[in-house]
Amino acid sequence: MSDSMPGPGPEPVEPEAYDPAGPAPLGVERAPTGDAEVDGLLQRLGDADHLATDGHIEVYEDVHRGLRDALTALDARPGPPTPSPMGSPAASSPDSPPYNRS
Repeated sequence: MSDSMPGPGPEPVEPEAYDPAGPAPLGVERAPTGDAEVDGLLQRLGDADHLATDGHIEVYEDVHRGLRDALTALDARPGPPTPSPMGSPAASSPDSPPYNRS
């Protein structure tokens, strides 16, 4: 046997004390939507998992604002032109080609 003593071991790591009143993740799974902007906003909801309850409102309002802006942008995007009905002035203008009934 040796008279030498082994060196000091690793410092013991104390587990964090569980605080039932502290912030805790809700564990809500967020499925991807396929829209990068919306997916980023939904991921932002995870930021609330590490905040006290009084900090949640800022995250929720930020996400709500972003989702509202994304929906508004959908309404603002130009769509395909709507064809004019046959009886409209555009269809019967003198510059229009004649209607072929064959």
